[in-house]
Amino acid sequence: MANLEDKRYWIWLSLIKGLGAKRKVMLLEKFKDPSVIYNLKEKDFLRIKGIGEETIRNLLDEKIKQNIDKHINFMKKNNIDIISINDENYPKMLKHIYDSPISLYIRGNHKILNTKCIAIIGCRELSDYGKKATKYFAYNLAKRKLTVVSGLAKGIDSYAHIGTLCAKGNTIAVVGNGLDTIYPMENVYLANEILKNNGAIISEYPLGTKPEKMNFPARNRIISGLSKGVLVVEAKEKSGTLLTVDFAIEQGRDVFVVPGNINSLNSVGTNDLIKQGAKPVTNYMDIDI
Repeated sequence: MANLEDKRYWIWLSLIKGLGAKRKVMLLEKFKDPSVIYNLKEKDFLRIKGIGEETIRNLLDEKIKQNIDKHINFMKKNNIDIISINDENYPKMLKHIYDSPISLYIRGNHKILNTKCIAIIGCRELSDYGKKATKYFAYNLAKRKLTVVSGLAKGIDSYAHIGTLCAKGNTIAVVGNGLDTIYPMENVYLANEILKNNGAIISEYPLGTKPEKMNFPARNRIISGLSKGVLVVEAKEKSGTLLTVDFAIEQGRDVFVVPGNINSLNSVGTNDLIKQGAKPVTNYMDIDI
């Protein structure tokens, strides 16, 4: 792991509330390095279009600056690193999406971020059919040396990671909270197994970020952004899964769908995706990315 002291300004920039990825990129294009932004004065920020007064207050907040050492110490003790968009380890697939995160916190294996990835996603309240299908596809795609990406949530996500671990394959969990907590709590064991088996857990959110509802749509763009294709196993008619599919389409990724029982609520979203042109798959060999 690189020296975290050298990354303190990236940690600081990740802590600024009210400053989205696009505006962070705009600041970096203008000033090249977060250390320069860190040392700007109020008058400098007031000259920049698109940054409000509250965000300027956050950028100048001494308390946030004083908290950086606390973050660095926790990260050192817990083997958490931060990768900036300028690092060679930063995922190349993610660099080219709209609204790329400017930094990623990571626990685990950096190297798999730049392997060929497939995302496996679906609903939280999965059926037995969804369970079996997810494990089948995750296991066999991992055996084909694809890295399986999912979100460590209940349901399909969990079984995507479990199926990959059964195959002794690589898996990446993208989460919507800081890496100082695991959400949901019931997946603490699974998260530890991912780390023990050479996988990775990543987040664009700094330590202390709670798993709030609004974080998950943004998290979903990273799940699809890392991946060459997205496989949907079960999704209801109105499902967060479909947001990830929208990101995947926008990012030019392939979308594959496991067809479902027409009498099941869990299959309304997936069967609709097939009607809209997503590729139906009934065998792992159907997935070609």
